[in-house]
Amino acid sequence: MKHTFLFHCLIIICCSCFAQKHALVFQTDFGLKDGAVAEMKGVVYSLSPDIPMFDLTHEIPAYNIWEAAYRLQQTAPYWPAGTVFVSVVDPGVGSDRRSVVLKTKTGHFFVTPDNGTLTLVAKQLGIAGIRQIDEAVNRRKNSGASYTFHGRDVYAYTAGKLAAGKISFEQVGPKLADSVVSISFQQPVYVDGTLRGNIPVLDVQYGNIWTNIDQQTFAKMQARPGDLLKVVISKGSEQVYSGTMPLANTFAAVPEGKELLYLNSLLNVSFAVNMGDFATRHQVKSGPEWTVVISRP
Repeated sequence: MKHTFLFHCLIIICCSCFAQKHALVFQTDFGLKDGAVAEMKGVVYSLSPDIPMFDLTHEIPAYNIWEAAYRLQQTAPYWPAGTVFVSVVDPGVGSDRRSVVLKTKTGHFFVTPDNGTLTLVAKQLGIAGIRQIDEAVNRRKNSGASYTFHGRDVYAYTAGKLAAGKISFEQVGPKLADSVVSISFQQPVYVDGTLRGNIPVLDVQYGNIWTNIDQQTFAKMQARPGDLLKVVISKGSEQVYSGTMPLANTFAAVPEGKELLYLNSLLNVSFAVNMGDFATRHQVKSGPEWTVVISRP
């Protein structure tokens, strides 16, 4: 009996030692010029040195909640279930905005202020549950006097406990209604021969314009490579660009310096200049207020 008891104890100890730690992925608008990101990672490492930590980006433009929302949507589907994302773009830090953890139907977790950051992943991956972080138990010890760095004291700490298996999703805090604060934008639609959509982000390295018009919606236009399409880009009620360009599979399908419409790596409609910068050429930017209309000439 004694040997059997010791054997079972060893199994329990070994299982706890080798319990899987889920990946933790950081996103902020902090940049890397100071120690803020390292502080967040230090908090997580102190909780469990075995948690694999990665960076999505720390170059979100300051206070740009919309771009934070887009980068989560762009990235999350390529990570396995159980991955914990910490997104801290928090111009309202210290205010009455909620600190939450979203669990999606795909099994991903997002630890963030509920300020619009969850707009796109909630729609894309589905809401399995939302809980408000109970700071009485899920806040870094002796950090109550700090009101301006919840990324370190609340979000990284809670995310680290969740990724390490030290708390369950249910232990994050009180359950909330299955809805998030959302930013309004033009959904991709096809009506009467015309496509409408949003320009959520730029391919910043090359100046290409990425829309949210997905391959399935675009297919309703029944366009083929080489077809000319009319594109109108607006910011609110102000028209910024109007022109025609061919549908192409690759940039090299048009001469250098010429414009084209193509499907990007996410299979969304995009615009580019072969060996050039469409955004700079036409002063196009991105955000929820930027829209695009595509039709036959």
